[in-house]
Amino acid sequence: MPTAARLVAALCLGLLAWGCSYLVMARMPEMADFGLFIPVNIGLGLLVGWLYMGRHTGAGPVHILNNGVTSIVLLVFWVLAVQGGYEMFRLAMNRRYHGPLEAIYGIVENALGYAQVLLHPEIPAALLVGGIVSAILTRLAARSWR
Repeated sequence: MPTAARLVAALCLGLLAWGCSYLVMARMPEMADFGLFIPVNIGLGLLVGWLYMGRHTGAGPVHILNNGVTSIVLLVFWVLAVQGGYEMFRLAMNRRYHGPLEAIYGIVENALGYAQVLLHPEIPAALLVGGIVSAILTRLAARSWR
């Protein structure tokens, strides 16, 4: 059921995914063409915000903090999985893999490669602060517009 909390959470995580996508792109200069990198990440942010963060709005600072951190972990997991899967598909079309099992390992390998980019200090800091602020705004929306 659509609620104000779900809408605010989706918009906040979509905006956070947009901003962090640019931070990641600045750390990957060897890739010139990012294609649908930003729209896919925004879409995943909207989905995680709507399906998870907007549904788990509870009272209390611990619950808000937990909601923000868990939502960011989910967002990072799905972004890495989808982007790693896309890169695997692109490489599979160029016949880089010799079998389906090797292609599945390629998803993990690509996702871990992207995860190394996320280890620059400003990216986890932006994700953590953005996730907590998003959870606070989501809680305020849930409390204000019932």
